[in-house]
Amino acid sequence: MQSWLRSKKPWAFPTADGNDSYCWLAGNEAVVRTARAAFPAAERAGDESTADLLTERMRLHEKTAWMLRSLLQ
Repeated sequence: MQSWLRSKKPWAFPTADGNDSYCWLAGNEAVVRTARAAFPAAERAGDESTADLLTERMRLHEKTAWMLRSLLQ
């Protein structure tokens, strides 16, 4: 099962033109949206560790999405 999962690479769906970069961009943007949606709950709960984790995830994925956008232009 593990070898099958490794061979399928579910995160890399090719687009019509064969450019996987658009899928990577969409994935990074989805992570940012999810983390941003979860952030208020962490703040309300006073969970500083989770808020910090979400902040770092957003920072990393926003930067990656920005770099992918610049490559795709």
